[in-house]
Amino acid sequence: MPEIFINGQAIEAREDQTVLQVAREHGIFVPYFCWHPQLSVVGNCRMCLVEVEGRGLDIACNMPVNAGMKVFTESDEVKAHRKAILQFITLNHPVDCGICDKAGECMLQDYHYTYNGAASLSLDDKVRSTKYYNLSNRILLDNERCILCLRCTRFTHEVSKSMALGVERRGDVSNIRPVEDRPLGEDPYSDNIVDICPVGALQSRQFLHKARVWYLKPTPSVCPGCERGCTIQIWHRKPEWFLKSLDQRQNTSIARITPLENPAVNGPWICNKGRDLARIFERTRADQPMLKGRPVPVAEALDAARRLIGAARHPVALVSNWGSNEELEAFKRYLGEVFHTHVKRDWQPEEGERIEDDLLIRPDKNPNTAKARELFGEHEPAYHDGTDLVLVWGEGYDFARIPAQAKIIFLNSYLAPENGHADVFLAVSIQTERAGHYTNFQGVVSAFEPCFPKGASVLDAEVLFKALAAPARGHP
Repeated sequence: MPEIFINGQAIEAREDQTVLQVAREHGIFVPYFCWHPQLSVVGNCRMCLVEVEGRGLDIACNMPVNAGMKVFTESDEVKAHRKAILQFITLNHPVDCGICDKAGECMLQDYHYTYNGAASLSLDDKVRSTKYYNLSNRILLDNERCILCLRCTRFTHEVSKSMALGVERRGDVSNIRPVEDRPLGEDPYSDNIVDICPVGALQSRQFLHKARVWYLKPTPSVCPGCERGCTIQIWHRKPEWFLKSLDQRQNTSIARITPLENPAVNGPWICNKGRDLARIFERTRADQPMLKGRPVPVAEALDAARRLIGAARHPVALVSNWGSNEELEAFKRYLGEVFHTHVKRDWQPEEGERIEDDLLIRPDKNPNTAKARELFGEHEPAYHDGTDLVLVWGEGYDFARIPAQAKIIFLNSYLAPENGHADVFLAVSIQTERAGHYTNFQGVVSAFEPCFPKGASVLDAEVLFKALAAPARGHP
């Protein structure tokens, strides 16, 4: 392995690495715009210039390591060139940070304050371009903010393979544009280009003008949209920035969802469906236990469920493959000997949804089927002639399939007609209200954490199953 020197520090590098890769690997900061670890190297921004003894300035992103080379990342000449590059990039860049959604996490903004600290030297009027160009029904493009790093075009060519974006014209009037016969709206991974854009040129319609990033915090979670189990970050309002007026529902709502890089599962990407989880999680919640549609306290509903379980001769349970590892294990521990247990699918593919591809999307649209099948087998729900009690946990099951003579205990998180039809209904917490783990189809276990508090009458399934295993009042 060749030894190189960066700022006087001796470092062993691999022969296939570039200077930028080595620097990043050893915590030595080198700025860049166009480079991305998952994309090809184009070297067009020049921001990663470093000085090499005996050869002068060159870009670190495309510079192979050579034994004995001496690299300087913070020399006076390097700093002077970085400043000049920033002034060139900002010749036509609008000074609109006050209204830009990227403010607070913009690489250009950060580098400007670090290396430039001065306004553009241009004495002419800035070149004007389209401020809000519709790339798709999900993404807007501000051409005046674009620095032509080409991350977005490379993503559509190299990662999603939609080939949906290209560059039209040249020089100051160059613009990113969709390819006519390859609409970006059909790319199921298109929103990743918003994440990788180093400036505020690409904007998500979902997040546009929704919140300042410094008011938000990301909570690590797992996408439940399919059995891939991509790791994600759910962005929501920090408690210290809770609204005390206006619409306080924003305090407990999802502002946006972004990937949480995980090389073992999804790398740095997620599909667009994973970004739309707010519409699933933020449906109207069920928080009131009921007996045949009649609201009752939690204790009364629990006791009624215990009596049904105690009296049943042939009880059947349909467990949810949206349940966490901990919840599924709790069911098996406390109720596994009581019920004849089957695994059901809570969610089926939606109309028009991409079923499967070679990147991330998997055919099973449930996050924890692998763990559920490990614990309870793969047999489909079935009933014996004498089935007298059915416990249904989770969504997506047709109550008409349940034998007419059977009593029903229903565990659900959202308002649904079935809630009132069950003999006993109990509200259970959702993923954003509890901590847990999912096991994906490859056996990789990923953790999620709570974002929001649950209602006073809402139970975690682990707690509920233990409670249901206890004797009913007045019974041994």
